[in-house]
Amino acid sequence: MNRYKLILLISFFSVITYGFTKTDRNDLNDNNYVSIRDFNVLPENSPQTNKKNLQEAINWASERGAALFVEPSETPYPIDGGIILKKNVSLIGVHGPTPRGTINPNKKGTPVGSVFSITDKKNVFITVESATQIKGIQFWYPEQTIKDPLSIIPYPATIQSSRTSSTQGVYLSCLTFYGEYLAMDFNCDPKYICELMTFEHCYGYPLSGEFIKIDYCYDIPRLLHCHVNPAIQRFIGGQYSPSVVDAVIAKKTFAYSINHTDNAQMIDIFTFGTYGGIFLGGDTYGQLTNFNLDCVAVGIHKKGNNTFNRNWQIAQGSIIANTGEDVENIHPIIIEGEGHTSFTNVESFSGSNPALTTVKENQSWDFMLIKGDKKATVSFFGCRMRNYVSDHPFTIQNNMAIIQAYGCIDKNEIIFTH
Repeated sequence: MNRYKLILLISFFSVITYGFTKTDRNDLNDNNYVSIRDFNVLPENSPQTNKKNLQEAINWASERGAALFVEPSETPYPIDGGIILKKNVSLIGVHGPTPRGTINPNKKGTPVGSVFSITDKKNVFITVESATQIKGIQFWYPEQTIKDPLSIIPYPATIQSSRTSSTQGVYLSCLTFYGEYLAMDFNCDPKYICELMTFEHCYGYPLSGEFIKIDYCYDIPRLLHCHVNPAIQRFIGGQYSPSVVDAVIAKKTFAYSINHTDNAQMIDIFTFGTYGGIFLGGDTYGQLTNFNLDCVAVGIHKKGNNTFNRNWQIAQGSIIANTGEDVENIHPIIIEGEGHTSFTNVESFSGSNPALTTVKENQSWDFMLIKGDKKATVSFFGCRMRNYVSDHPFTIQNNMAIIQAYGCIDKNEIIFTH
């Protein structure tokens, strides 16, 4: 090729490359991600400007089924709430879950990476529609208190299901929340149910005591590998003080709550320092396995509104119930109403912990409270029951209940049968 033709060829490709916009180039990358910076979502912008620009990016992506990349930054992106993640859009950052917080070595107390900084006290941060995904992002509330329970800011939910349409097929993965009040609110209107929700590898400590709540989800929600702990931002601003943890417990809420839900799946679930661990409403059934509910007043509260399919199979877990109430009201497990519940290899024990205020007895009242006036059946296999005050591991306030235990050990380290 002679020199003249080579110059023409280089000039031709230079014109073609220059003719692409930045977004066009990102459209062609291997992962089909488009950076939110291409839509002028920038760390130096105001929260109002970033909200407007991010919504425009989402509107663009919804028509294409595109993924928006939250490009990592040494300074978080300040963004106002009220964002709608419209159908077909993925919002993706660089992180796995980041418990204890990412660390900016030059700006102490500030996380780095794919971080949204939220100060909006009026609006839900982001509402998700069907066929959407949020993955690998940190949500940071920099104005939230860590030490003073009287200064807790009751922010609206960080992530919420749509209240104007049925939300089906949402994937929330590798998310970390710092300073949130309510992390994920999927309490739907019966007219606009949600289905096929997945919550996976999500970490936080909600100051309302509520991390994930689901209602009217009629097809298999999955809660997998989720972790609630007041040490969540230890590397950013410090661990929540015992007085703040006590204030969270005093709200008498549950970290995870499910109702009007078919065949829920809960695997590897952790909470620490909330009043309740897991609430299973009267119109639910499903499976719960591999869990640790630490420093709670009530570990699991299971209700049931019929004997046909209001049943839970619960296995491989531990509950430490020791806080939030007088000891007479501390129960690792409460069974109420109808239906069947089976427990396999579930243990309870109690003790002190300096991260919060525990009862002086450092024990629970019993292993399980069973109450109601309709037929309930409960079976146990291989359960270890200890550190309870009562003479009997079961407090039975339902004369219709049928209870059967096999190979279970009580606080006296002897085989318990019932």
